[in-house]
Amino acid sequence: MVKKLLLVLLLGISVGTALGQVRTPEQFLGYPVGTKFTPHWRIVEYFRYVASAAPTVVKLQQYGQTIEGRPLVVAYVSSAQNISGLESIRTNNLGLAQLGTGGSTSNAPVVVWLSYNVHGNEASSSEASMLALYALVDPANAKARGWLQNTVVAIDPCLNPDGRDRYVNWYNSVAGQRYNPSLAAREHIEPWPGGRVNHYYFDLNRDWAWQTQPETKQRLQLYNSWMPQVHVDFHEQGINQPYYFAPAAEPFHEVITPWQRSFQETIGRNHAGYFDANGWLYFTKEVFDLFYPSYGDTYPLYNGAIGMTYEQGGGPAGGLGALTDEGDTLTLVDRVTHHFTTSLSTIEVASANAAKLLSEFQSYFKTAVTTGYGDYKSYVVRVDAGNAERVFQLTELLTRNKIVYGAARPGTARGFSYESGREESFSTGATDIVIPAIQPKSALVKVLFEPNPKLADSATYDITAWSLPYVYGVKAFATRDRLPMNEASISKPSVRNAAANPYGYVIRWNGLPAVRLAAQLLQKGIRLRYSERPFEVGGQSFDRGSVIILRTSNQYRANLWEEVRRLADEGSVTLTPVSTGFVEKGLDFGSASVHPLNAPRVALLSGEGTSNNAVGEVWHYFDQELSYPVTLVNTTDFARTDWSAFDVIIMPNGSYKFLNEKSSADQLQAWISKGGKLIALEGAVAQLSKQDWAIRPKKSSDTSDSKNPYDALRRFENRERDELPNVTPGSIFRVQLDNSHPLAFGYPSTYYTLKQDDHIYEFIREGGWNVGVVKRDRPVAGFVGSQLQHRLQDGVVFATQEIGRGTVVYLADDVLFRSFWENGKLLFSNAVFLVGE
Repeated sequence: MVKKLLLVLLLGISVGTALGQVRTPEQFLGYPVGTKFTPHWRIVEYFRYVASAAPTVVKLQQYGQTIEGRPLVVAYVSSAQNISGLESIRTNNLGLAQLGTGGSTSNAPVVVWLSYNVHGNEASSSEASMLALYALVDPANAKARGWLQNTVVAIDPCLNPDGRDRYVNWYNSVAGQRYNPSLAAREHIEPWPGGRVNHYYFDLNRDWAWQTQPETKQRLQLYNSWMPQVHVDFHEQGINQPYYFAPAAEPFHEVITPWQRSFQETIGRNHAGYFDANGWLYFTKEVFDLFYPSYGDTYPLYNGAIGMTYEQGGGPAGGLGALTDEGDTLTLVDRVTHHFTTSLSTIEVASANAAKLLSEFQSYFKTAVTTGYGDYKSYVVRVDAGNAERVFQLTELLTRNKIVYGAARPGTARGFSYESGREESFSTGATDIVIPAIQPKSALVKVLFEPNPKLADSATYDITAWSLPYVYGVKAFATRDRLPMNEASISKPSVRNAAANPYGYVIRWNGLPAVRLAAQLLQKGIRLRYSERPFEVGGQSFDRGSVIILRTSNQYRANLWEEVRRLADEGSVTLTPVSTGFVEKGLDFGSASVHPLNAPRVALLSGEGTSNNAVGEVWHYFDQELSYPVTLVNTTDFARTDWSAFDVIIMPNGSYKFLNEKSSADQLQAWISKGGKLIALEGAVAQLSKQDWAIRPKKSSDTSDSKNPYDALRRFENRERDELPNVTPGSIFRVQLDNSHPLAFGYPSTYYTLKQDDHIYEFIREGGWNVGVVKRDRPVAGFVGSQLQHRLQDGVVFATQEIGRGTVVYLADDVLFRSFWENGKLLFSNAVFLVGE
């Protein structure tokens, strides 16, 4: 039974007794909430039941489904009058946000959006969602009836059903009739990959702005069609941590308004009243900052709402009950009760301040469309044949976020160049795009496009740089002038290659569409070649990496060109027909510099020791972006795997025990020497660097004054900040590329990498190639500790090394970061398909 204590007296909620027509969660489920973990399908069943039992005050909407087919639902709860006029409330809300053509009166219900269980193994909040739903429809709850007169509450009971069920099914399979609170018990030690992540092991709480995952895309489409005034993201943290609620910790992004800051304080004080009355511990203003734009608190904030994270102690180690360091038993009932309390407290505060919330919300967007947020008034992105696909992907992101853009008008302007890092004059062409800062989504535009966000406090929770021109690898400018533009809607180019019977076709290697097509052709058994050198044929120029399909190599294949053209048309890839292999410039198609492009058999190491997020990025890349087969092999099976069945092994970020075993390390080296290709990323590179045959880490230079005997004296209270000079939570560096090497085919001479650690390596002197190097440039954007800046210079981050007949590809940084770092995907494709061929 959920604890009542003073909570019942304060909120007037009948928790354990059914009144009226609607059954309580306990009556419906057959057990008190918090005494068992409820599978997702039963939570959805309860929401459906309540919606059918109380249709005048609850409307349930299925807005999508997960990768594994589970429904994504949201329940709208309000007064009967508000529910009957729900669509009018929604359109009016969009009017307040300057996003709709409907009315825009601020004398309307406030919209409170409660998002539960984005991390599947932080499972208490979905349980609490059922209690919150019942409390709002309980006819005995007079306070709730009063709140709902001027409040619409949207309850999303589970943002990550696949992850939740992975955790719940595992826990229910290992727990006995009575829970064991000892942390040594297996029920507190969740196996890899854990339920935190979705099907592809993505952290959905870092995907709000980028929307790479279907759960996020579907949810944000709904969210942006409502634009609520208040949003809460429910989480869990370590079992020894008290409850956390707003106000948040510094740094706050500068675009967050004084009103948004102050109302966090208002809500926090209301929560504190209930927690104090019940004797529950809590903390505020620590750990959880408001900077990175893709969280469940910051994204709503940058869209005009009061966005907040609530964190309950528990998480995957919590189980149904766990012993804390203080010797207390933290139960799931406790965890559910706390989340239930802040759920209703949030609604209470929003209802009491509805008029102010709506007027400030309206004022926020009036500012957005009159003066805009930030110093820059326009952002210009250059479009050319080489980056057209990435620009299209960028505009898709803008569209998903309801950000307005247009076509530039030919002319000249002056502004900040993302490439040079300086103010300079530039010209605009009709194919370029302009993103105006003065628009409803002005704050979000500033956050996503500002060259280098201002950081008030360097002790932050996530990356500190994400400017989209660097992420997408496009040439761009930020100007303080409001540039004119024409309406534009950039759609994926429709390509229809004309029927022909040529000597061959050439595919320009300039982005993922070309990679996808090559991957499809290889899977069909169509033989391909690629050119190591630029060439000209038929009056057209082709850069390094261009893929060549020749009739002579596929002479026994029926309907060759029909199949090639069909696949190219479906992928919107232009094929250039050629009538001869005798080129006008460069090397002929029969040259040794025109290499066969074979279909690699790829293995991805996964499981114990690997980062689930890192594995997921690679798995998602092959499965969803390329539709190319990849075999996931558990690290614990390394020694007994027949590696002769694979051409490529990918080692994502992780800590590999088998590398500490000489026999397994020798096995890996022998496989490479026989012609295998090893692709190592991030921490895997660092671990490989300890092998005597691999790349060497760059030696650190101590820049401190070692002669000062007092350097070792530090204040205990500064212990966390004392580490900041030696870290970077995520900053952008300029990398100089050797784009004559296959690893960098399709790129200019510069790439922008996201640096999240201190890993940088010595230049390879022989037996390899330094393809991507960081010289003495300062970081382009983001925070880097003063001591670390000296270390992150004059080293290599992307390299290849020949070992026997095989190759090792070193990618020291995450080129597939959260699947939104678009400009890194071709680099990874080159590593898989081109390097070593």
